[in-house]
Amino acid sequence: MADQTHVLFVEDDDVIREATQLALERDGFAVTAMPDGLSGLESFRADRPDIALLDVMLPGLDGVSLCRRIRDESTVPVIMLSARADSIDVVLGLEAGADDYVTKPFDGAVLVARIRAVLRRFGHAGGGDRTEGAGAAETGGVLTFGDLEVDTDGMEVRRAGRPVGLTPDKLLERVWDYGWGGDTRVVDVHVQRLRTKIGQDRIETVRGFGYKLKA
Repeated sequence: MADQTHVLFVEDDDVIREATQLALERDGFAVTAMPDGLSGLESFRADRPDIALLDVMLPGLDGVSLCRRIRDESTVPVIMLSARADSIDVVLGLEAGADDYVTKPFDGAVLVARIRAVLRRFGHAGGGDRTEGAGAAETGGVLTFGDLEVDTDGMEVRRAGRPVGLTPDKLLERVWDYGWGGDTRVVDVHVQRLRTKIGQDRIETVRGFGYKLKA
């Protein structure tokens, strides 16, 4: 498993869990599959996977709560899965710290593409290969906005010298590495999360354009 990307897959439907595990393993991923939220949390803490796929509706501990628990302990990428197309599930998952969202039923090839896209943002090669030492590279490239520092090479944000825990999010197409046709309130959710972490007055809304970072 050392030379493979390790996927934690938590899904209570036996058929979906087994079929998806087989599909991911055929694409070169090492998969640990769990049937409920509590066993999924135990597996995450024991194995420290490279990425987690979490169904929203799980017995014992639901997927959104599980995502929140994982995010409290780690910045490992998380993709939420749900049979519901309701945008509230998307918003809840993203607010809990998820990095992407896939609606069931999904095509196996599409799921693999989503996983690879998320992994690329986290410094992984994609496929089933794991990129060793893909965390920080201290080679400079620090942008300074007052007491806020953005280390573009080390992938770290610091405020007043202290690290700020952020998931490595970008917006819309640049986030998922493919065309996004979902609810554009996803952007608002991410911006609000950033404002909470780096300061409400740091991000200014520019009407008709988007947002800008203020010093």
